[in-house]
Amino acid sequence: MNPLSFVRPNILSLEPYSTARDEFKGGDISVWLDANESPYPSGPNRYPDPHQKELKKAISALKGIAADNIFIGGAGSDEAIDLTYRIFCRPGIDNAIAIAPSYGVYAVSADINDVELRSVALNEDFSLPVEALLAAADKNSRLMWICSPNNPTGNSFSRADILRLADSFNGMVVVDEAYIDFSAEPSLLADIATHHNLIVMQTFSKAWGMASLRMGMAFAVPEIAELYGRVKYPYNVNGPTQAGLLRRIAETDIRPQVEEIRQQRDYLAKTLAALPKVRKVYPSDANFLLVKVDDADAMYSYLTEHGVIVRNRNKVTGCGNCLRFTVGTPEENARVVALLEKF
Repeated sequence: MNPLSFVRPNILSLEPYSTARDEFKGGDISVWLDANESPYPSGPNRYPDPHQKELKKAISALKGIAADNIFIGGAGSDEAIDLTYRIFCRPGIDNAIAIAPSYGVYAVSADINDVELRSVALNEDFSLPVEALLAAADKNSRLMWICSPNNPTGNSFSRADILRLADSFNGMVVVDEAYIDFSAEPSLLADIATHHNLIVMQTFSKAWGMASLRMGMAFAVPEIAELYGRVKYPYNVNGPTQAGLLRRIAETDIRPQVEEIRQQRDYLAKTLAALPKVRKVYPSDANFLLVKVDDADAMYSYLTEHGVIVRNRNKVTGCGNCLRFTVGTPEENARVVALLEKF
């Protein structure tokens, strides 16, 4: 399956903007007069590397995947989501398919790009409806969005089911792995080599604790990763963000915090399930829990009145009377439990 066959023709022929630094091939340069920058040092007075070469090298080592498989976005995974529509979907003609419930930006970005998004409800147990997803496709279906672990349900989908979709769908299957660091299931990064219509997205916002820097990634075969670089705006990841992430990768072992979050997730699930006004705590492979309660709106209001905010998912497909609880610190989780014991 040739993934370039799914790309919009105008994107294949697009000549990307060439920055001043694209023309620089290296050398002993001490006077920079090429980019109309301020010559007065302020820290960020120079433009950043438009291709994030050092950062890609660090991510390559961290993730065990070649640098030419990597796209880095400066607005979290949301930039990669938007660019994916731009690369593959002709406005007003092509469509995309997504599971429901799932991450809301897939739908918002589809609307912005004038692309029909076809939602396919998860099975009652939140498992993946493989046949229904394939049945939703037609000759103009270019993308299929699978968030795993899924937001807001928290569950992971089997690798076999996702690869079956990639084998059967005549388009690109995009697997959003924003919560993969908390999951017991392995990433699908290695499967890109054998399934060329597979795109995997990850982020530094969750387990790496860098949400404020807004840095996400898309991994794909080199010819698709190169298209992201062609379509993106020239300096899409600022210099301080690149430097901050390089330091974070070099200096931080996130495994102890990830393990504590997993332990706290299990504690919170067990404790919340025992409360009289909680109907069900859904299994989670992420850093949050979807919890079905007697009255989601009332519990949400009660918590906010006492200084705690959770996410009310009551109006989301398949999540009636559900709240989503992010796993906090042990002290924060204990406070939530104490409040709900009085509710």
